[in-house]
Amino acid sequence: MTDPKTPWWQTATGYQIYPRSFCDSNGDGIGDIRGIISKLDHLADLGIGFIWLSPVYASPMRDNGYDISDYFDIAPEFGTMADFDAMLAEAKRRDIRIVMDLVVNHCSSDHAWFVKACETTDCPEHEFFYWRQARADGGPPDDQRACFGGSAWHWVEAVGKYCYCHFGPQQPDLNWHNPALRREIYDMMNWWLDKGIGGFRMDVIELLGKDLEGRIYCEGPDMHRFVQEMHRECLAGRDILTVGETWAATPDTALDYCGQDRQELDMVFNFNHVQAAWDPVLGRFGPNIFDLPTHKMIMNDWQQALADDGWNSLYLSNHDLPRPVSHYADDNEFRVRSAKMLAMVHYLMKGTPFIYQGEEIGMTNANFTSLDQFRDIETLGQLTEQLGPEGSNKRNEKSVDEFLRNANKNGRDNARAPVQWNADQWAGFGECAPWIDINANYKTLNVDADRADSDGVFSFYQQIIELRKKDPILTHGTFDLIAPDLPSIFAYHRRYKARQLTVVANFTSETQDLDLPDLTSIKVSPILSTARHDLTAPPSFLLPFEGFAWIEDV
Repeated sequence: MTDPKTPWWQTATGYQIYPRSFCDSNGDGIGDIRGIISKLDHLADLGIGFIWLSPVYASPMRDNGYDISDYFDIAPEFGTMADFDAMLAEAKRRDIRIVMDLVVNHCSSDHAWFVKACETTDCPEHEFFYWRQARADGGPPDDQRACFGGSAWHWVEAVGKYCYCHFGPQQPDLNWHNPALRREIYDMMNWWLDKGIGGFRMDVIELLGKDLEGRIYCEGPDMHRFVQEMHRECLAGRDILTVGETWAATPDTALDYCGQDRQELDMVFNFNHVQAAWDPVLGRFGPNIFDLPTHKMIMNDWQQALADDGWNSLYLSNHDLPRPVSHYADDNEFRVRSAKMLAMVHYLMKGTPFIYQGEEIGMTNANFTSLDQFRDIETLGQLTEQLGPEGSNKRNEKSVDEFLRNANKNGRDNARAPVQWNADQWAGFGECAPWIDINANYKTLNVDADRADSDGVFSFYQQIIELRKKDPILTHGTFDLIAPDLPSIFAYHRRYKARQLTVVANFTSETQDLDLPDLTSIKVSPILSTARHDLTAPPSFLLPFEGFAWIEDV
């Protein structure tokens, strides 16, 4: 059905696993690799083609594995290298590839490189990091703040200098301008690729090659040169997928990362639509407002920018973001319909879908009732950054309640509450209380209940994934946004050869008239519907959070 030259990852659907919160096989409250193996049939039934596996490398887990202490070993709480090899083999048996998370902007302060770098300034590893003298008053070199709160400069007493840590003191940044460091990283990448993994998701790839003197932290002057070198040394000639996390990328710069002549990456994760809802001062921890016309235009800009070159990633959520039904639509009365509608709108665009664990059943935000329930290092760091330490004057009841409300809306722990597998104790996640609280709605919202419903969210995701595998209009079709200014309706056409796919969706809790241009056809082939399954012509109205898609000859 598809062009034989089409790369496998253009028709495949990905699924992100955050191991700590996926499935616990040994009763310690932490999800693990054996837990993942036990659920591979669930993923095969869903129809996914590859897993994006968040870090399982050895780590002190101050940032849940994104602080790596040994790139060649597995964290004991997740299992062993033998467990990893078994997962790789079992996934392959089900035609599922494993795409590893590559975190090489920084490492853990427990990594042997950093330990040696602090022991003596004469060793090669000392130059693997960024060091600066204190100011005359003993303070840090500049006022740059870390993502997790506090100064981005961490004083290292043993060295007598400050070390640059973009995220936090437990994650010192790696100096990519050092050739020996780059060689170590490339050797490590090739070691994993030779094992047979399906590629890499590259964490904050835009931060490589930063210019600290010029205070250019994202998309520094040497970043693309380093990624191109990485491509030559590790990626070229391999049948793999590479996707970069790029918070700073825009439609104007996207092809610098993934244009075919760039020899860098296959695609990027962009965050323009995520950041559009954030507070301009407080970011994710301020009041967040979703605006559909803005969202549509951002989606359209990316579709057009990568229409003929490069490739789009399509996603609604990941381990850093709120649950889609809670953020974009309705997580109460219309939760199931909302989950389907959001998937239809976003995953019928041109690009590769990345589903986040639990999304396939429409899981919702965690809705914690106390700050004590949060585990995320960023949330806790921003709590201190915004309200001061515990006991400070700024920590009054009103400010704490407001922070709790905003963290519940957009904090990272929403995605990290355990997957709800069934209605048993601990939601079937494991045999004891998990490392973070389970969402209280697990009794009715769980995998077993949803899969038992032939009209459930899981079944709908199966249909979308199957369509993406088989119909070339979803791989190759053009994208044309309809009525971009409408505040309630998201609609677009996709066209390939003599066929046209039309998608229409209502993003509100009110019925909306559907009076749009180019919807005059009377003979159509419905392919997906979130509410009414007996339609044989374009609808004249859409029910709350209803989505409808059809194909016609043109």
